[in-house]
Amino acid sequence: MAKIKFASIYLIFAASFSIACVNVVQAQVYPAKSIRMVVPYAVGGGTDIFARVISKKLSERWEQQVVVDNRAGAGGVVGTDIVAQAPRDGYTVLMLANTHALYPGFYKKLPFDPVKSFDAVALVAIGPNVLVVHPSLPVHTVIQLIALARRRPGELTFGSAGVGSTTQLAGELFKSMAKINVVHVPYKGSGQAEIDLAGGHVQYMIDSLPAALPNVRAGRTRAIATTDSKRAPALPNVPTIAESGLPNYELITWWGIVVPAGTPQSVISKFNKEIVQIMALTDVKELLASQGAESRTSSPETFADYIKTQIGFYGKIIASAGIKPE
Repeated sequence: MAKIKFASIYLIFAASFSIACVNVVQAQVYPAKSIRMVVPYAVGGGTDIFARVISKKLSERWEQQVVVDNRAGAGGVVGTDIVAQAPRDGYTVLMLANTHALYPGFYKKLPFDPVKSFDAVALVAIGPNVLVVHPSLPVHTVIQLIALARRRPGELTFGSAGVGSTTQLAGELFKSMAKINVVHVPYKGSGQAEIDLAGGHVQYMIDSLPAALPNVRAGRTRAIATTDSKRAPALPNVPTIAESGLPNYELITWWGIVVPAGTPQSVISKFNKEIVQIMALTDVKELLASQGAESRTSSPETFADYIKTQIGFYGKIIASAGIKPE
């Protein structure tokens, strides 16, 4: 009987030891295959731009392909839910923007929890937004835009990256503070909204600098103000909205990476370490600066806390702007 009992204990110990060894080996060899980086917006927006920069660097450093997968829809909810439901192994990650913090204020029901369904990896970058208009619009300042909108109530349209996006909130906040009657036109991503703005199908929008700058520099759109408390280095001659007639208007964009909740901490730590090193590279920082953004990283814990704080921050703005959740 003693021998049988000892044999059982040995088998249990051996099995536990084997599982532990497998887990250790898996953590050591990660990544052992290609990684999918989901971008919950269409090609061409700021989130997509930064995802492609980071995925290229990760592919080079890890010698494994990090493939960007654009899954636009419902203001980012579609792509975000794909990651929330993905295996918790570190091979499906989400490149998100501060739109993520808007979901509780915009939607009564979500297929995921913006906090509990994900584990934070790292903050990646921050940057101001910019108010851009079609060149045919006879305005060059915020005051002129407000005056025109008041003369033509219900006629002007502003584009956004979609319902529930930061660009919609920025536009709705501007509308509320300026006390104007304008029409919101949602798109499936900033890229499509920028195309229609350049084509004159909408009159203006408040977009992230990385998404807006190409059209601004090409003269297809005109930048009249930025949304940070200070002027953007990429557009030093463009005033802020706050200094242009709407005091206290401030709304910046941030980007970061999360994974499905329950992903091994060893994977998250390794991912975070790589992101911090990549975002500190001179060429990456210069590329971000050329897009009007600033490299800004964090620990997983700090980023998780930041997301929670931002949810509260945007919730207050949504309520004050009178936006009702759908």
